[in-house]
Amino acid sequence: MTEQPNSAAGRKRDAMMRTANGAFQAWQDRTDLVKNERAATNAANDAKTARLKALRLEKEKQDAEDAATLAASAPPAPKKKTAKRAE
Repeated sequence: MTEQPNSAAGRKRDAMMRTANGAFQAWQDRTDLVKNERAATNAANDAKTARLKALRLEKEKQDAEDAATLAASAPPAPKKKTAKRAE
């Protein structure tokens, strides 16, 4: 004996399957949404990090050039006089 889909048991079984499949699909949709949001956040953080690193490297390069220019233009330090010991 096979149950007809129009029977009460068949309708109940179909409703349970729709509910289970619906719950799984909702869970899958939420999981995909979270993964996509996380990927977008990670991409934004990576872009921000790369931009900040480039700015930091440019500043360090500029600071090194400024220090080299300052060292080259500064007059040499005068020699310190040494005190003679009295014997």
